[in-house]
Amino acid sequence: MLGTTVNFFAIITGSIIGLLFKKKIKEEHFTAVNKSMGLAIIIVGFNGVISNMFTVSNGKISSSGELLLIISLALGALVGTALKIDDRLKKISTKIEKKLNMGNFAIGFSSATIIFCVGAMSIVGALNDGLRNDHSTLFIKSTLDGITSIVLASTLGIGVAFSAFSVFIYQGAISLLSGLIGDFLTGNVLTGICMVGNAIIIAIGLSFWKKDFIKPANMLPAILIPPFYELFKWLFQMIFSK
Repeated sequence: MLGTTVNFFAIITGSIIGLLFKKKIKEEHFTAVNKSMGLAIIIVGFNGVISNMFTVSNGKISSSGELLLIISLALGALVGTALKIDDRLKKISTKIEKKLNMGNFAIGFSSATIIFCVGAMSIVGALNDGLRNDHSTLFIKSTLDGITSIVLASTLGIGVAFSAFSVFIYQGAISLLSGLIGDFLTGNVLTGICMVGNAIIIAIGLSFWKKDFIKPANMLPAILIPPFYELFKWLFQMIFSK
């Protein structure tokens, strides 16, 4: 849990620095930085999708997972919309904003949570933290998240700092349960989660350009589709291989 704890405080510290910068940014500069952040997040998301979808072997490029990506995003959006995840998050966030006088809490919290929690470093780092007491991966992630939180908090506000709690719970749970789920969260499962997660990150980038054009929070259930797909495929093979 040491790696996750360091990650938690790195995001908090970075967010505080970002909030201090935010007070000095003029409105026109804020808009420019906000759109630039959106573009950067879109590029990061595309890079993540491509790196998990395409492989190079013997000088040839091959791809896989396109159908899984489409199904995951479609089913995830369907479930998320039915559960009204975005609306529920906004209601909770609005209450927090009113009580603590925090503006833009929802978008900062949800966007930062997805960015910090989605990715191989988050899962592999937490597994190594729990199984091998190896904190190196999460220490590197903490540095990256700390820098990212400075930029995000300077544009999205204090909600970014609260995403540290999501990271702590998410990575902490993986570390604590690593003995049970460590063998499962590898290979195709990890690749699928990262591929779908990075597609959602692209959606976050698009939301920076046009508010409510897309609702990334409603797409979150899509991350669960690849593990269920691999589990179903394993059960199918077990049953029909006999």
